[in-house]
Amino acid sequence: MPLLQPQRLRYPEHMDTPVRLPGAPPEWLVWNETSRCPYLADQTARLPLRLPTRRLKPGEFGERLAAGDRRQGLLLYRPTCPSCSACEAIRLDVNAFTPSRTQRRIFARGEETLQTLIGRPSMTADKVALYNRHKLERGLLTGDGLIDAEGYEQFLVETCTDTIELRYVLSGLLVGNAIVDRAADALSAVYCFYDPGFARLSLGTYSILKQLALCRQWGLRYLYLGLYVAGSRAMAYKARFLPHERLVGDTWRRFDDAQESSVRSPQRNPDAADESGDPL
Repeated sequence: MPLLQPQRLRYPEHMDTPVRLPGAPPEWLVWNETSRCPYLADQTARLPLRLPTRRLKPGEFGERLAAGDRRQGLLLYRPTCPSCSACEAIRLDVNAFTPSRTQRRIFARGEETLQTLIGRPSMTADKVALYNRHKLERGLLTGDGLIDAEGYEQFLVETCTDTIELRYVLSGLLVGNAIVDRAADALSAVYCFYDPGFARLSLGTYSILKQLALCRQWGLRYLYLGLYVAGSRAMAYKARFLPHERLVGDTWRRFDDAQESSVRSPQRNPDAADESGDPL
């Protein structure tokens, strides 16, 4: 499947003002600087941020997912790193995916134990507290520190497409929350956070399996899981969902075997010249 026009544009490396990009709808390129890679310590990242000029329709958003886009708040992004192509968009074909015995057990336990409430994303004090607890207790806190109400709104409530929220409740207590985008033919897992005190429920895995079940219920073909990064321990869990497809270059490639899926190492971008940057 060929990539869409946004991937083929040559973004300006230095910008004084936002740059308008053609498309349907057009988008504003609002950021295109290099930074430390959040996944691989020895790499420099470039994640151009694009702001659609209007809210995306389900079909338009589905095309962007198929081309490798991710969403954060109102913005879309896709890695265009100067010397590395380790980031690969990953998705599950709902009709092809076969859960492992462990995954079947996790899903059955979650269905028996949890109530899932589906609605529009919103900010509440208990969600902000749960988000921060998840970050702190799982060692995921970055230099930005804890999130506040405004940051939560910008990251997990504001959106440029159709977005839902899955609230996982146990005996009236919020124990997990997942933000999920909906396209014409797919769901896209944006972010999931949960109470580390309920590790026995494997809430991260359950959330993915629950989203797969919703895809089947709603007649959607794909569940997008974001980016898979070979060499990143934080992303390794995604390779355990088999078979899956990853966007390698311009082509979605199927992976049926866990060992084949996980041994691929970061690849240098053959089209990029060497670019010196700040030491990481």
